[in-house]
Amino acid sequence: MARTSGAGTREKLIRAGEEVFAAQGVDGAQLRDIVRIAGQSNPSAVQYHFGSRGGLLDAVMAARQRRTEQVLTAELEGAPDDLRGLLTALVRAEASELRTERGRRCLRVSAQLSHESGVRTRTPHPTLDGTVYWTLIGRLDEHLAPGLPEPVRLERLDLALTLIGAAMSDRARQYLAGTTPLTGEDVFLADLVATTSALLRAAPPTLGESS
Repeated sequence: MARTSGAGTREKLIRAGEEVFAAQGVDGAQLRDIVRIAGQSNPSAVQYHFGSRGGLLDAVMAARQRRTEQVLTAELEGAPDDLRGLLTALVRAEASELRTERGRRCLRVSAQLSHESGVRTRTPHPTLDGTVYWTLIGRLDEHLAPGLPEPVRLERLDLALTLIGAAMSDRARQYLAGTTPLTGEDVFLADLVATTSALLRAAPPTLGESS
């Protein structure tokens, strides 16, 4: 009978959670499938180790964040302190998750949670609080046009990060399915930086003007 205690079991549940959350969706994932894939006999194993489905999901995302934080820290060393330089560091760090099957699954999961980052309220999700990633968001904000109204600034930042997450998730989906993307990875990453730069640098919105 499989044990339901110990660090080894916790890690098995996290790995199983990555697989099931990616395949079934964050909202549709069945805990019984996670427990089964983790090789556990106790149906309450997730609750025992993480308290809830949300606790397991946070653990999955925290593990992914730790991996990308290391890459992002290295990418930011010597990177130009401008919008394109910061976005390039961010995109390259996120793309490091494309190297492994585990990372690809986590990209599929995190894209579903972009609305929970806390960017729109300037209050980071607990898994992002104090991270290099959250500090980078603040640095990106500093490079936006100073005349942008606060709601527009926050919405643009959130949309840009959502775009990056969705693009990475789609590329991960193609890799996991064994399909060939339309573009090579270098072109994909460069275009993603260019696209998000253009979004963030767009002129302030004007209302009441005829098209």
